[in-house]
Parts: sequence; C-alpha cells; structure tokens
Amino acid sequence: MRKHWASVIVMVTLLSGTRALGLPGDVVGSFPTPAAHPTGLAYDGTHLWVADRLTDSLYALDLAKGGVVHAIPAPGYAISGLTWDGTCLWYIDDEEARIGRFDPATGKTLHSFEAPTPGPQGIAWDGARLWISDPRSDLIAQISTDDGTTIEEFPAPMNTSTGLCWWNGYLWSGDRVEDKIYLISPAQDGEVVIALGAPGKHVRGLATISDRLFAVDYQDDTISEMVIEDNEVLRQHDPVDLDLLLTYEIRNYGPGTVTDADIYIALPADELTQALHTAPQFDPQPTAILEDRYGQKVAHFHLSDLPLAERNRITMQVTAQLASIQQVVFPHKVGPLKEIPREIRTLYLEDAEKYRTEDPRIVTAMREAIGDESNPYWMMRRIHKYIRDRLHYELAGGWNVAPRVLERGNGSCSEYTFLFISMCRAAGIPARYVGSLVVRGDEASTDEVFHRWSQVYLPRYGWIHVDPQGGDKEKPGQVAQSIGCLDNRFLLTTFSGGGSEYLGWSYNYDSRWQAEGVVKVHTETVAEWSPAKLEQ
Repeated sequence: MRKHWASVIVMVTLLSGTRALGLPGDVVGSFPTPAAHPTGLAYDGTHLWVADRLTDSLYALDLAKGGVVHAIPAPGYAISGLTWDGTCLWYIDDEEARIGRFDPATGKTLHSFEAPTPGPQGIAWDGARLWISDPRSDLIAQISTDDGTTIEEFPAPMNTSTGLCWWNGYLWSGDRVEDKIYLISPAQDGEVVIALGAPGKHVRGLATISDRLFAVDYQDDTISEMVIEDNEVLRQHDPVDLDLLLTYEIRNYGPGTVTDADIYIALPADELTQALHTAPQFDPQPTAILEDRYGQKVAHFHLSDLPLAERNRITMQVTAQLASIQQVVFPHKVGPLKEIPREIRTLYLEDAEKYRTEDPRIVTAMREAIGDESNPYWMMRRIHKYIRDRLHYELAGGWNVAPRVLERGNGSCSEYTFLFISMCRAAGIPARYVGSLVVRGDEASTDEVFHRWSQVYLPRYGWIHVDPQGGDKEKPGQVAQSIGCLDNRFLLTTFSGGGSEYLGWSYNYDSRWQAEGVVKVHTETVAEWSPAKLEQ
C-alpha cells in the first residue's frame, strides 16, 4: 500500500467524533485511500469497505480508530462497485460483466449472474433489491437478486453515472464528467431532487453513514466525508459585482398629443441572490415611490404633454453583487398544505385573469398531473413535469391566458410561468412570479428580453424558486437545476401575484398613457451591464 494510515488516525477519529454543521454537500473531512486505484465503496455498519482495481483487493477501514482493519482478495479482477445488504457485500466485476454476492468473512462468492446492462459502474442495496447505474446505456435500473432481471429503470441524471448508494428512500448517484452527486427519487420515476458538487474530479464509489455521505475519488485517491442534512438549506457561491444602467424611453410621433404618461419601474432590493452596493439612482427623480398590495415597491414617474418625436428618457443605475444560489429542499421534510400561513394562502391562491384556475382545462390538467400525490413538493414537481412534457418554448409576442397556453402547446417564459402558477394554485400550492434583468453572457452585455419565472411556497421551507421554462431540458440532472437554483446573472426586480395596481401583469417596468387625437407612441427599455468599479 502506498498510503501510510498511521498519519491519518487523528483525522479519522475527529471525523467520527464531532458533528460539524454545514450545508448539504460541504466536505467536513477527507483521508487517503489505502491504494492508488479506488473504485467501489460500501458501509457494513462497522467498517467502510473500499475496492481497488490495481491491487485486486478489498479494504475494510475503521473510521473510529483509523487504519486498515482487513485487506482481502477481491472476488474479481476489476471491481467497479460495492454495496452491503446487511450480511454480505454485492459487487460488480467490470471485466467479467457479472454481479455477485460475496461474504468477506469467508472470502467466498455465494451467488453471481451476468449483468443486465453492458457497463454497470455503481451498485446499491435498497433493503430488498439491487440498483445499478450504467454510463454506457445512461440508465439506472432496479434488478432482481436472483438473476439480474430488470424490474424497473429510468434515465440517469446525466451521461456518466458512476457510484451509487441508497439513503432514506433515495439514491445518490455520482457523475464523473459533470463532477456532481445527484439525489434521485426512484418512487418519482428517477426525478433528480438535488445536485451537489462532487469533492473531486472522478467520483467512483458512494456510501452513507447516518447523515453523512462518503465519496471515493479515483483521480486524487481520496475518501471525502460530506454533509447530507443539516440546518442550513441555502448555498451561495460565485459572487460577481456589476453595474447596471436601465434606460426607459417613450416618444410620441403624433400627430396628436400625449397628454399624460405614467411610468412605473420596479425597485430591486437585497435578496437571497443579490446585495445592492448602492440604492437605485434615478434621473430624473421619481414623482413618488409606491408599494402595491404584494409589497412590491416601484418608482412612479408622471409626464405631461410629451413633445413630438422627442426622447423622454428615464434611467436607473444600480451597483450590485449577484450570486448563484441553491435552495436545498428534501421532499420528506416538506410539511402538509395545511401548514401554509393564512396570509400566504389569501394572496397567492386567488384566481386572476391570466390564471383562470377554475377553467375545466386547468382543473383537468392539474388532476392528471398530480394524481393521488399529497406531498406539496412532489405535487409541484409533477406539475412541473406535466408542463415540460407538453410545452415548447416560443417567443411569439403577447401573453395568452393559462388555459390557452396549455391548449396551444408553446409559450414564452411568461406563459410557462402563468400556466405553472395556475396549476399550482388550482392544487392549493401558493405560487407567484419573479421578474428580472438578465446578464446575457459577458459581464459587459445588453438585455432587452428579460426573464420571468415562478416561486412556490413550501411548508417548512418558504418561497422556493422554480423555473418551468428553464427546466424544459432533456436530462433529469439539467431539470433539477430549475428547482431552487439561480445563476449569478439575474438582478431580481419584481415579486408579484399578478395584476399589480402599478405593474399590472408586467415585470421590471410598465407604462400607461392618455392622448388627444391620433398618436403613435414608441417605448423601449434596455438594461446595460458592465463590471462594477468599486472603490478599494
């Protein structure tokens, strides 16, 4: 063995003896593997077992005392996966394409059969049957322990699934190219609940011990201990400081007169994803700062007698730090709908013109989507899946009402959002929308399209970001990024239930005007981004 385990005894003892708090996915300790080519990982209730494909050995590690307790010959020449069924180890022999049950006490293989897929890498025991992950076929499958017959299967989160382990009714699945570890619900057709960053560049084996996830990395020959569940549920990362210049222009090309124009610009504020270095600065100054019934603040500008063909320009400048976030939600921790506060239900379950929650098309779609599901998280996810299975993105101008969007089968981000909110509200899940200005690629960029998505209120978690249009992806791992995740390219301006006194059904801004005679009114709004010039 090339590692000296005596040097890590103190570290391993510390890992077992303390319960360091942290966010799900945080690495709270690590130690080297016994040999240089680690693959499978399993926990037998006392020891952590790791397979090594170069030494053709299985090593039993004592986390409490540190060191290798047992080193025994592996039951195959290329072990790629390990799991523990309560009595014995199950393994995948990559070279022979076989799966076997092995008794480490006697060193005997008790049963084996041909693998049902061409290249399985990970294996997990759920208490009754085996699960395998196969990067060649992009599948995760439950199989019989008798002969490997496939019982059920679903797509892997991404393309290169490796390690696999069972935890609390879920599967953890590693992906060595994406450098992610995904939490999957087999009961929900393989929907990905959470995507955590892997602690290394080539995750191979996974195992759980209580509320900790252990991952072995093939590239750096390290076993890492990661937090699964703790009190913190929000991860912030990759902050970036940017300057924003929002310009709104209105022109009257006549020949009549625009006698009055009212412009409303939504005021961004400090949020989970953003911290304002400067308060919004306007030119000219607003006529008033107003607040609608949803608590949304807007700057109101009143203009009179617009001169013909003259630019009437309003600008807003903001310097902000934008961060990517992940809201980590465990479905089994979400409370029932009855726990939702009354004031939230009152504001965010009401029907409205764009939603039409009592329309038979919406009611039927909601019932088809949800079925007999009663967990609010999975009710929301089933609605999310129902919409992405039936809609495709198309920016065609204008906003149709939710039943029409469903009937039509396509929509803009706003129309995806209206339909999603409508079906959620029909199901009793409070929902609202969020509007934003978007950094389009480079930090020095221009946005004239903007973006809108949804939030749902989940008992015991609060408001969670859900982007039904952004989740319209092929892979389950990509879909998961639309639930509780936002990139550092959005400046959130608007939170609304719809039909605001000032913004109406718009977001970021809105305007209204009155005229005498025939007029042609042109408006345009542009957000311009640049790296912030902060004083040191």
